[in-house]
Amino acid sequence: MGEEIPLKPLTKSDVHRLETALMIATLLRSDLLDKIRNPEDRLTWIDSLAVAAGALARQRAGYTVPEIAEELGRSEATIRNHLQGKTEAGKLVQETYSKFIKEGVRIDIPFLEETITPGKIKELEKKLEESEDRIKELSSKIENAKKKLEEVISILS
Repeated sequence: MGEEIPLKPLTKSDVHRLETALMIATLLRSDLLDKIRNPEDRLTWIDSLAVAAGALARQRAGYTVPEIAEELGRSEATIRNHLQGKTEAGKLVQETYSKFIKEGVRIDIPFLEETITPGKIKELEKKLEESEDRIKELSSKIENAKKKLEEVISILS
């Protein structure tokens, strides 16, 4: 996301940007990625996160609980539970929002921590080839030592 994401949205567009950032950043948490691996729970998690992120973004824009419930098509009780952190999705989204406040809006992609470039691949292939050559060399030395040891044993016997 190249554009600025306001933590206190003023326009509908700002609300949608904050909502999207909250949802994506929360979805990419490593603890949540493990939870949504189960296909049976995945849709429930994604739906709950979408509602919690939408509710928090709208609350930050000054919407009331009834307005949020109407816009998101959920009950006021559900919206309140998400906003008060009584649901796990609500808690996770609030943690993400708090992180945004402290560190700025930054979305980390945990499984792409190090980009592997073609140069890095070549370097690793070269190291692998060198290691394989060294293994062959050491195997040959071990075989020679084994033969000499067998010769010594046969002479001593």
